[in-house]
Amino acid sequence: MATKQATSKTQEISLAHSPDSDDAFMFYALATRKVRTPGLKFTHVLSDIETLNQAAKIETYDVTAVSFYASAFLQKNYVLLDCGASFGDGYGPMLVASRPMKREDLAGQRVAVAGLLTTSYLALKLYEPKIEPVVVPFDKIADSVTAGTVDAGLLIHEGQLLYQQTGLHRVADLGQWWSEQTGLPLPLGGNMIRRALGAEVGRAVAKAIRQSVAYALEHREDALKYALQFARDMDPELADKFVGMYVNQWTLGFGEKGKRAVRELLARGAQAGLLPADTVDVEFLSESNS
Repeated sequence: MATKQATSKTQEISLAHSPDSDDAFMFYALATRKVRTPGLKFTHVLSDIETLNQAAKIETYDVTAVSFYASAFLQKNYVLLDCGASFGDGYGPMLVASRPMKREDLAGQRVAVAGLLTTSYLALKLYEPKIEPVVVPFDKIADSVTAGTVDAGLLIHEGQLLYQQTGLHRVADLGQWWSEQTGLPLPLGGNMIRRALGAEVGRAVAKAIRQSVAYALEHREDALKYALQFARDMDPELADKFVGMYVNQWTLGFGEKGKRAVRELLARGAQAGLLPADTVDVEFLSESNS
């Protein structure tokens, strides 16, 4: 008599995130299978954040890093996970120019931005609505400012720490400005999961990402060594500083303050006419809720 053997089905999950050192650091344990993910098999896809924002419009990936600004337009098909995000707590995207410039000088100026769905762009429009955006690949923005093809540039990722080496002048730190305005951290990039996968899978993925972040923080040296291969020739000390800025308590879990920061950002964006008013009531999925 034949016996029926139970088989456990493993679900393949496409997980898309940027190749930046902070993302590489937080996903180190998942990419190298340092944490167990029963029932889930992750396939990692690396791409810049604006490409991922656009890909999410057509549900290209099961789980994807997105800008929080972009997340407002994706809530029908995706839900935000409450871990694995980057918040700037008193610091953030850096607005720079080739000459000293003040906020009141920005109106009508051509400003290089990484994408029109990036949170940095949303923050810039809240800071000065009358700028003229020019989309430039994020790693070419500083060069565009130096070359004079734009009047100013909004630096994200490691460029925030490197601009002084090229003689550029800081106009504003938008994370610092946001903190002064709201008393909250600036939510920059988060992770969303397709609603079609269901809440059970969503909770399992949230748990896996939180465990990956925790493992990296507990094994910082190994995780940083892994992340350095994605750090665009940044020296280890600077990469460690950058990772420390964006992989922290907020990455492990938003908490009520982090969730409030996301809602406040989107609410101000809606008030400014930069996103639909009905996107402000954000839903979050964690490993412990449905």
